[in-house]
Parts: sequence; C-alpha cells; structure tokens
Amino acid sequence: MVPEKISISHQKMNPSLKIIHVARVTPSNSDSSESLTLPLTFFDLLWLKHKAVERVIFYKLTDVTRSFFNSVIVPNLKSSLSSSLSHYLPLAGHIIWEPHDPKPKIVCTQNDAVSFTVAESNSNFSLLTGKEPFSSTELHPLVPELQNSDESAAVVSFQVTLFPNQGFCIGVTTHHAVSDGKTTTTFLKSWAHLCKHQDSSLPEDLIPFYDRTVIKGPPEIDAKVLKIWHSIDKSKSLKLLPRPEIDSDVVRYTFELTRENIEKLRDKLKRESSSSSLRLSTFVITFSYVFTCLIGSGGDDPNRPVGYRFAVDCRRLIDDPPIPLTYFGNFVYSAVKIPLMAGMFLGEQGFVVAARLISDSVEELDSNVAWKIPELLETYEKAPVDSQFVSVAGSTRFGIYGLDFGWGKPFKSLLVSIDQRGKISIAESRDGSGGVEIGFSLKKQEMNVLIDLLHKGIK
Repeated sequence: MVPEKISISHQKMNPSLKIIHVARVTPSNSDSSESLTLPLTFFDLLWLKHKAVERVIFYKLTDVTRSFFNSVIVPNLKSSLSSSLSHYLPLAGHIIWEPHDPKPKIVCTQNDAVSFTVAESNSNFSLLTGKEPFSSTELHPLVPELQNSDESAAVVSFQVTLFPNQGFCIGVTTHHAVSDGKTTTTFLKSWAHLCKHQDSSLPEDLIPFYDRTVIKGPPEIDAKVLKIWHSIDKSKSLKLLPRPEIDSDVVRYTFELTRENIEKLRDKLKRESSSSSLRLSTFVITFSYVFTCLIGSGGDDPNRPVGYRFAVDCRRLIDDPPIPLTYFGNFVYSAVKIPLMAGMFLGEQGFVVAARLISDSVEELDSNVAWKIPELLETYEKAPVDSQFVSVAGSTRFGIYGLDFGWGKPFKSLLVSIDQRGKISIAESRDGSGGVEIGFSLKKQEMNVLIDLLHKGIK
C-alpha cells in the first residue's frame, strides 16, 4: 500500500471536501509473478463503455474523531481491502484491448493495485442521510474517480470520507463491464467480513466463481454487441461515457414503501385487476407504483412516449448448466418495454395497467434469456429519443444494509449514478422489515410533484 502523489483531478476542487491522501492498495498475495487474464463475456460487453457505477455507504458514529478515523478505521479498512482483493484479483487489474484481440479482457499483473482515497468532508451528514430532498451534486465529491483512457480502464476505486463527530462513508466506483450489482455487493460483503473479523479466509458463499465456460449464448453475439459500441465510437477506445452534467436544481430523494404500504397496494391490485394471474411480488408492486407516479410527474400529455427497463439476475434463471450465485462478472438481462404511451398510466387504472405489463415482463423471463439478447439490442435501437424511459438499478436482494465492517450496519446507502432523469434505485429497507427504499434524482419542480403523488397513493 504505497501513497501516491495527489493530482488536481483527485481533489475534485470542492470546497466541502479535503483530500487527506491517496494510496494504492495491492492484493495481499501480490508477490506472485504470474498475471491473471479473464475474458469479458457478451454479458460484460453490453456495459463496455457505460458510465461507471457509483455508490456511497454512510456509517453513523457520533463520537468518531480524526484520531480514531486515521489510526483505527482507515488502517483496518486498508488491510482488509488488501486481503479481500487477494480473493478478487480481477478487481485490482485493468481492462485492456490488444490490437490483435477481437474483444477486450481483464488483466491483473504483479503490483497492480486499486486507488484508495482518504478524505474529510464538512458537508451536512444529517442532510445527506435524511429524509428530505437535497442537491444531487452534494454526493459527487464522496465517490472516487475511475481512471480510464483509450488504452486501459481501471476496474474499481474506493474513497473513505470522515464527517468529524458524525460518521464516515465509503464511496465505491466500479466499471460495469467487470462487475454487476450482485458481484459488487458480494465483494463488499467479503471486505466487510474480513474487516470485522480480522480474518483472511472467506466463507463459501463469498468466494467468487470465475469459470467463463458456464456462459452460453447465440453465435457471434460478442461481435454483435461490440458493433453497437462501434457505432458510437469506431475506435477501440476504452474511455467510458462520462457522467452527464446535471443542473443545479436537480435534487435527490429517497422514498420508502413500508411493508404495510406494499400490502395495501397489493390489496388494491387484487380488488381492481380482472386478471387472476397477476404476479404480486414486492418488486412488481413497488416498480409498478413508482413507475406510475413518475409518469404522472412528467406531465399530462397522454401521447408522449414512455417505457421501462429492469435488470434480472440470470444466476437464478439458468440451470443448464447451473450457475453459482457467486459467479464473478455480469450476468444480468434487461427486461424492456418500449414504446408505450403515457396516457395508459395517467388515469385511475394506471397503476393496474403498469402492474399487468410489468408482471407479464417478469413472467416472460426464462432460461433462454441469453438467446434473446440480439432481439433486446434491436429493441433499444427502436427507442424514441425523447421518451421518458424509467430504468431500475439495484435490488432488494443485495443485502446492502448488512455491510458491517465492525462499526455497525450502514445508516444509509445511496446509488449516486442515477443522476440521469428516469433512473431510479431500489434497495431493501434498513430496518429489515420487508419495506423498500427507492432513490430518485429529478429537477426540483418535477420532484415536488412526484413526492406528492408518491405519498397520495398510499394514504
């Protein structure tokens, strides 16, 4: 773990944040002279240049001092990160694309490391972790940059930020072509386990599975996926799409549907739906409700195009061959419905209509999802440019609030990279009661309308 010189880009030039130092953390077994190479599958290539995924996890410690932070929290996090990387070596590597190779790959060589930034913030911890809307840009300094260029792209970077006498947060930025949400949270659980228990070994359910031969798909699918990216950038550049600039009036808000709210909405669907085959899972109910409210907040024009997308973990879908839940990489399929018309969801039956469509989308998923990817790519190409497209990130199954590094479970977890209009995040409620947290990032005026609709529908 060797400190490196701080560049201006690392400092983010934000008055609320002070960079203490930036270190490189190597896997604890980095003595090996052998390099590790892991190919990217077509599930990975779907995300090749997608903007990085950013998450920040807050821990409330009202008695945390600079001394305790610097002498206990930071060293423990660094040493356990080094140990956990020894089990997850690809995370310390880079994506490269050799001139003679048909597709990129992950390569980890001796002395490869991850960036680990230590910082201090004077931002309002209570505001960032509270229940009121706040400026989306407040979160940006709390997540690290992910270094990438035409020739190479880092896989993951970390930042730990102290809020004196309030707590601290861990910011994680990951390259989506290497890790989906399931893989990232499994790694974070491994890191938390090793930090809390001061151990170097992992339980079986946290050991990654790297065998790429279990991934089966249609012929030439790699080339078809890369062709899509080639239409955006004809070079073999590995630069990621940048985080979009957002207006100063864009705000973040986290809405919680309690278990009681969800049961009330389930009863409503049972009463008002004529279909006896409606799937009334927590996800279908939550997403249908939120989707309907978002369409309502976007205006009353019934003819504007809308649509939705949600990701499905294929580890649970494919059984020939069976895929371990600890498979490392991307193994998600997107269920997409476009184009639809806003008018379908603006009336009194809007919630029921949304639930029927989303229920059908879930029921259509089967073990053949990999063979449907060419059709999925064609669907994206047909999407109207100006549509209100609602996309879900995260999952209530990740168990993000179980990430105890030794200082208690998270006080709040936020997916920072949902800044684009239409993107939302979901996670299980912190109290483990069966509720769902939904994160939004919208312009203030639209957010005010949305908040009214969200609360009105569960009264």
